[in-house]
Amino acid sequence: MELIVKKTSKISGMVKAPSSKSYTHRGVIIASLASGKSVLSDPLNSEDTIASLESCRAFGCDIQNMGDYWTVEGTAGNLKTPDNVVDVKNSGTTLRLMTSVAGLAPGYSIFTGDSSLRTRPMQYLLDALEPLDVKALSSKNNGKPPIIVKGGLKGGKTSIPGNVSSQFISSILIAGAMADETVQLQVTDEFISKSYVDMTRDIMKKFGVIVEYESSERIFTIEPQKYMATDYTIEGDYSSASYLIGAAAISEGELTIKNLFKDSKQGDKLILDIVSKMGAKVKINNNHVTIIGNGELSGINIDLHNAPDLLPTVSALGAICEGKTRISGVEHARFKETDRISTCTKELTKLGVVIKEKKDGMIIEGGVKSGVVESHKDHRLVMALSLIGIKVGVKIKNAEVHDVSFPNYPSVMNKLGCSMQLTG
Repeated sequence: MELIVKKTSKISGMVKAPSSKSYTHRGVIIASLASGKSVLSDPLNSEDTIASLESCRAFGCDIQNMGDYWTVEGTAGNLKTPDNVVDVKNSGTTLRLMTSVAGLAPGYSIFTGDSSLRTRPMQYLLDALEPLDVKALSSKNNGKPPIIVKGGLKGGKTSIPGNVSSQFISSILIAGAMADETVQLQVTDEFISKSYVDMTRDIMKKFGVIVEYESSERIFTIEPQKYMATDYTIEGDYSSASYLIGAAAISEGELTIKNLFKDSKQGDKLILDIVSKMGAKVKINNNHVTIIGNGELSGINIDLHNAPDLLPTVSALGAICEGKTRISGVEHARFKETDRISTCTKELTKLGVVIKEKKDGMIIEGGVKSGVVESHKDHRLVMALSLIGIKVGVKIKNAEVHDVSFPNYPSVMNKLGCSMQLTG
């Protein structure tokens, strides 16, 4: 399907931010390992998060999806071996988090996904699980899915590079709490996206599990513990809200976004600082933010190493800004649904933007023009490119993939004054 976005001068109103995809993934997986019944309120019902829900069901957890809330009858860590291959679709988060969790199940578990997911690097996680007595391997012996996991998580000491994916670290922490022995995980090399690991520890704590961290040595220690069921409300998602925030910043008007918390652990909260530095006015309250735009933004220098999912949003804003925008610190964005540095560069170039692609980011000059672009089947690229449409008009091919993280995105934007139409 194609998304046709027409130029819009003013965006205003009040809207609730979509629930956090990251928190929903972690919440349902941890609740599945807990003792007792948990209720997850305001979960994100998207293709990615449903992949985690279905994966937990495959390992024997009883989950009822009631739309506005999910009820999860925890397994107390007594997982069954799935009857079939577990298909996680396009959800790299599900794959990475569940690979370690599968180490708690007897027998062999097999994970696969779509063509994009089967390009995701996994070898560092597979290697890190081996010292913990979990045998995990790539079926094609190329370090990528399909992944086969033989259960037997015992515990012990292991290490993993921190410069590929923080999800590898979160994966070991979540499962490590239920190992027979203490797990010590040392992070080597640069520690990127640490905010996502902080998020994981925050949710684990809500379910009764404490993870110790020695920052000088970068060592996580998890004693054997039990997750306890709890009623947990999923907070709003700064990653998805970045498109709402960006839309308000590039137009004239005032937009209030509810369910975004001032004390959130989400690294993508950085988007508020970014649009403020670009020239929008930002008001931050305890549980909502207000963006006031004047239609004019200026380029900035920004390091996104702790917020790689903001790359598409910030690159689109940079294309609209006056002057240069320099983005750095996001080499790991090359290992997402697409190589986002490459795909963002390619599509923005089609719109007349002058971009210099760098190993860990890009340098962007303004001057964007209307045109036709391709999503590369990346949900974040669709919504980021739609921001350019608000400014100059754009047509985005294969745009239906926005469903992955923001199912009702076009209708939400239309209610705020935009003109977005899915066709085909």
